[in-house]
Amino acid sequence: MIKRKLESKLRETAQKYPVVTVVGPRQSGKTVLVKNVFNDYRYVSLENIDMREFAKNDPHGFLKTYDKICIFDEVQRVPELISYIQTKVDNDNINGQYILTGSQNFLLQESISQSLAGRTAILRLPPFSLEELESTKFSKMSVDEFIHTGFYPRIYDKELNPNEWYRNYIETYLEKDIRLLKRINDLSLFHKFLKLTAGRVGQILNLSSLATEIGCSHNTVREWLSVLETSFIIFLLQPYYKTFNKRVIKSPKIYFLDTGLACALLGIENHQQLGSHYLRGQLFENLVIAEIFKSFYAINKDPRVYFWKNNTGYEIDCLIDSLKPIAIEIKSSETIHNNFFKNLKIFKELTSELNPLLYLIYSGEMTQIRSDYKIISWCDVGKIVLENN
Repeated sequence: MIKRKLESKLRETAQKYPVVTVVGPRQSGKTVLVKNVFNDYRYVSLENIDMREFAKNDPHGFLKTYDKICIFDEVQRVPELISYIQTKVDNDNINGQYILTGSQNFLLQESISQSLAGRTAILRLPPFSLEELESTKFSKMSVDEFIHTGFYPRIYDKELNPNEWYRNYIETYLEKDIRLLKRINDLSLFHKFLKLTAGRVGQILNLSSLATEIGCSHNTVREWLSVLETSFIIFLLQPYYKTFNKRVIKSPKIYFLDTGLACALLGIENHQQLGSHYLRGQLFENLVIAEIFKSFYAINKDPRVYFWKNNTGYEIDCLIDSLKPIAIEIKSSETIHNNFFKNLKIFKELTSELNPLLYLIYSGEMTQIRSDYKIISWCDVGKIVLENN
């Protein structure tokens, strides 16, 4: 089993809260992680129809049967159980009593905010990170191989063909979650929406343009994007304008939590195709920003990650809001050119009083420290968060 960075935080948190909730996309490894860390706990999958009906129809009897140190997997299938868990843990006062997992953020967050506020810690488990794979035999893969393969654990554990795996993932897990979250009458239209969303990776969100291409309403696109966010398929990178005037872009950018899924939706069948693909630069940028998000998740912190772009076209691909802002320019080239630093230089001039840290991430292998900039290889991107938190 490949060790997950979240493991130590998970153990630590279970000593402080009666309930620990681990959320993330389907097949990100939640079940394997919690069963490995809490191997002396009883395990109940609420995907099991009999168990689900037991929990729904007789929650008191269910919690009498599973009264101490137990894992409830895919708890979003019975969200009403959470209010009964609240009463149980309040009476028992045992830290680490229940470990919950779930694949749908919205249903869990809604239930938790009503019932388990202050009683549970919520940890997020994405698919593998580059850092988690660096000590494995997969560490020698090229950046294009990682972009195409993605990071879902089962692909690595079983050495599966990513094209086949993602096709099945889209047809089963996504549609399964979608039907739970939102009634969608025309799944073929939703598939078209998925593919068009992948085609806009790294771009500023334009709801009207998406709606026009799909042939549906503006509100429908907004709802479907919310479904993808809730299922941990995409994330929206918000613009940063806290210390700037109004002459900045205020719409978010679209990114996928996993580049392999984006490649599958784009019809990219192997990593060799990426070399000449028109979205190769955006997919590389997506890989880097997703890795930064994963680094925040691993230390159980909210990603304070943004982008910045003003109305004259100057842009910072990634901006981490810290005591000193961390501005990151992302380039998919293996060769460093002087013009790569142009936007970083402008940003530094605009925010000189904040003394920002300036990074360039590229697809080469060397790390360099220059007088004003730090140049980081793509495979070391996770260290930026660890060094500054």
